[in-house]
Order: sequence, then structure tokens, then C-alpha cells
Amino acid sequence: MPVPIRRLVVTLTLCCALVAGVTACAGSTRSKSVDTGLAAAPVADTPSPSTSAEKQKFAKTRFVANAGLAAGATYQWIVKPWKAGKFKKGAHGRTFALIKAAAAGGFAYKRLKAAQRNAQGDPLLSKALAPLTTAIDGLKGLPAKLRKGDTGAASSFNDVINSVKDAGKSAGAPVHNQVPSAGQLTGG
Repeated sequence: MPVPIRRLVVTLTLCCALVAGVTACAGSTRSKSVDTGLAAAPVADTPSPSTSAEKQKFAKTRFVANAGLAAGATYQWIVKPWKAGKFKKGAHGRTFALIKAAAAGGFAYKRLKAAQRNAQGDPLLSKALAPLTTAIDGLKGLPAKLRKGDTGAASSFNDVINSVKDAGKSAGAPVHNQVPSAGQLTGG
């Protein structure tokens, strides 16, 4: 038992030293001015306008992350239960499967819209995703259809996700399924 306590003390000491060092070094960012007798030009405190490429840093990376989360949620909570027959009337666990599918549908729609915004930061991705704008917008009402038991909505989600994956692949940004956690799913 003495070893874990010793490690704890060493760890706490190092953390305190780091915090104290960062706090001491942070100080003021103002520099001392030297009076040269010349009037200095005013310095703007606001950042200069940036290009659209600078506004969307890592556009492909963000696109891949958002589209991957949408694809993972769709596959895990919509496509798999749909293929297993969980959405059919009288199926065991149908209500819970439909609730999860509706939540996943809303999450996937939000992530696809975010991926669409991310794609606008990259010219190649923007061109590849442009034809899918209508299909992505069409997904907005599908979570409600899933709640009502419309199994055609599941295939629509799957088709749009596959189209987005193909568009990403053609633009050099391959998308892989990433299953979101329950917190991400409910938090949006």
C-alpha cells in the first residue's frame, strides 16, 4: 500500500508544480513600450478577415468525423434492427428498437448537416456532396416515420449514408462507420 500513496504524492506535487509554473509564466501579455518620440500606429485588436479556407480548418477531417458518426448511428440503430426484423409488428423489443432508431435518425440527420457544412470548406468535397443536398434534407422527417413504424425510412437512411460515403471516397475523404456513445446520441 505505500507505493500507491507515494505515487499519489509525487503526482500531486508534479501537477501543482506545473500549474504554478504555467500561472507564473502566463503573466501579462502587454509589452513595455519605449518612448521614441514617434507616434505609433494603432494596432487592431480584432483579427483580420480570413479566407473561406481558413474559416474551415480541417474540413475533410471534420467531414469524415461527422459523416462517420452518422453512418455508425444509422447502421447500429437503424439498419441492423431493420434487417433483423425488429421494426415489424409483433416483434420482440419493437417499441424500444423504434425509440432508439428515431433518436439515431435525428442524430444522423444533425451529423450529416454538419458534414455538409464541413464539406463547403473543401472545393472537391463541396462538388462531390452538392448533388446529395436534397437527399440529406429529405431525411429530416424520417425519424418521425421510424417512430410510426415505416420500414421504408430505414432503407432511405441507408441509401443516403451510402451516397455520402461514396461522395467522400471520390473526394479523397473515405468515411468509416463510428458508432456514437449513448451520450453523443442523446446530446446531438
